[in-house]
Amino acid sequence: MKTILVTGGAGFIGSNFVPYFTEKYPEYKIINLDKLTYAGNLDNVKECIGMPNYEFVQGDICDTMFIEDLFSKYDIKGVIHFAAESHVDNSISGPRAFIETNISGTFNLLEAARKHWFDAPSKPKAGYENCRFHHISTDEVYGTLGDDGMFEETTPYAPNSPYSASKASSDFLVRAYHHTFGMNVTTSNCSNNYGPKQHKEKLIPKIISNCLAEKPLPIYGQGLNIRDWLYVLDHCKAIDLIYHTGKAGETYNVGGRNERNNITIVKTICAILDEKRPRHDGKKYEELITYVQDRAGHDFRYAIDATKLETELGWKADENFDTGIIKTVEWYLR
Repeated sequence: MKTILVTGGAGFIGSNFVPYFTEKYPEYKIINLDKLTYAGNLDNVKECIGMPNYEFVQGDICDTMFIEDLFSKYDIKGVIHFAAESHVDNSISGPRAFIETNISGTFNLLEAARKHWFDAPSKPKAGYENCRFHHISTDEVYGTLGDDGMFEETTPYAPNSPYSASKASSDFLVRAYHHTFGMNVTTSNCSNNYGPKQHKEKLIPKIISNCLAEKPLPIYGQGLNIRDWLYVLDHCKAIDLIYHTGKAGETYNVGGRNERNNITIVKTICAILDEKRPRHDGKKYEELITYVQDRAGHDFRYAIDATKLETELGWKADENFDTGIIKTVEWYLR
C-alpha cells in the first residue's frame, strides 16, 4: 500500500481534501499530519475515523528530526502539502510565523523527501522513481491586478504581503528541488476558496457568524476589492487531478471564474440568511454592514486564468458562486 503524506489536513482546504481522497483511493495509506494550531480542528476530519487507510499524526513541519523520522517510519512515497499560515491580517501583525512555517517548513519537507527518495541528484532510489511532491500555493504570489487581465502561470511574481511573500518563497524552493535534484514536483496556485469547514477569521464564515449573532459586519474600505471565488471541493478535485496526471515541474492555476467584490459577497450572504434564518426583529441583515479602515497593502483584484488546467488536464468546476454560496451558508447553519 503506497503511503501519502498530507500536511495541514485538519485545516480548511486540507480537511475537505482528506476525506474525499481517502475514500476515493482505498489503495493508498493516508497520513494526515497537522500541528493543530488555532486553524486546525480534528472535528473537520471526523468522517475519516475508522477508515482502515487513514491515520492522523500531530506534529510540526518545522521540526526537522520529526519530519525525517516520519518519512522513515511510514515510508512516505508521496506528499500533498497544504500546511501553511494563510491569513493576511495575521501576517501583518505577526509575520515571523509565516516565514517559519511557509518557508522553513516547506524546506524541511522537501529535504526529507529528497533524502528518502534519492541516492543522488536525479538518481531516485529503486522503487521511488514515481514519488511526487505536490505543493498547494495561492494566487496572491502574483500581486494585484487592475480592472482587466487575469493571472496566468507565466505571470511574474510580485507578492505584496508577508503572507504572499512567504508563499512565493516556498514556490521557488519547490521549483529548485525539481531543477536541481530532479524531484517530481507539481504546484497549484488557487484563487480564494470558500465552503464548509473554513475558519471563522475568513470573510465568508465571519460574515455568516456575525449575522447570526447580529453583530456588525466589518467591511474593509468600501468593499470594492475583487476576488475570484473557488468552491473548496472543486479545488480538491483539481489537486487530485494534478497530483495524478500533472506534468512534473509544472504549475497549474486553479480558479472558479467567479469574480465578486467583497460588498457583493456580503450582501449575497445577507439575502440568503434573510430567507433561511430571518432576524427576530424583522430587520435585514444588510443593516449590520459597517465600513472599517482598509487593510495595509490591500491588493485590489485577483483573477485566475485556469485555461491550462482545463485544456491540458480536463478539469472543470462543478459549482458556480451562486450554487456554492448557498451550500456553504446551509452547512454553517447546520
